[in-house]
Amino acid sequence: MSAPNAGRIIAIASGKGGVGKTWLAITLAQALTQALAQAGQRVLLVDADFGLANVDVQLGLEPVQDLGGVLAGRIGLAAAAQSHPAGFDILAGRSGCGSLAGLGATALARLPALLQEAAARWAVVVLDLGAGLEPAVRQLTAAADTVLVVATDEPTSLTDAYAVLKLHRRDRPGGDARVVVNLATDRASGDHTWRSLDTACTRFLGAGVPLAGIIRRDSRVPEAIRRQTALLTRHPGSQAAADVTALARGLLPQHHIRDNSIHP
Repeated sequence: MSAPNAGRIIAIASGKGGVGKTWLAITLAQALTQALAQAGQRVLLVDADFGLANVDVQLGLEPVQDLGGVLAGRIGLAAAAQSHPAGFDILAGRSGCGSLAGLGATALARLPALLQEAAARWAVVVLDLGAGLEPAVRQLTAAADTVLVVATDEPTSLTDAYAVLKLHRRDRPGGDARVVVNLATDRASGDHTWRSLDTACTRFLGAGVPLAGIIRRDSRVPEAIRRQTALLTRHPGSQAAADVTALARGLLPQHHIRDNSIHP
């Protein structure tokens, strides 16, 4: 958890792959950047999905440095981060290098200090986590100020999202976890998906789970991904762009974003 006057850490999690988690992390980072631009604040997107890191692929980047190098102590955080034309900074992962657990205990032990350093330098740190429930993913989830659990209406997605929420409550009692419904046919169907999770959490975990936002299915999303371009750059007027922008604005007031941030 970041210090009281530090930037905020927002983790994007899911129990399974294929729900649009990485795309949401990228688009949310851009939406937060736009919302904070007037105050001159910066956003850092960290690709913490070591098994299938693909933030760089979705944005057409060829990073020289990555999170693995930072955790291994080969390079500093500020030097490894690179600026994207959309306005936010990126600390890339490295596709195919194995799970976070494969880095070893020494590298993983650097995670808390790394997050604290990131929160001291950027107003918001967005973590794109790997799908699944392995210990390193849970460690990052527990360290975040807010966890956004991405789910769709598929039964397996709902089951896995529930598992993430259950473990997060065990790892971080009283922590701030919310649901983002992605690929919703419309707002009504998205609301129904969220209520299914909320009902399960209320019944079996003793408390419901807040809805952070509903992202409607939009054909311009896969088109932007194919073009390796951030959605708010390529299709700023699309309904998915509007939905993520609303999600970002809903997060900011509750996070008490500080009035000054340090550009690395």
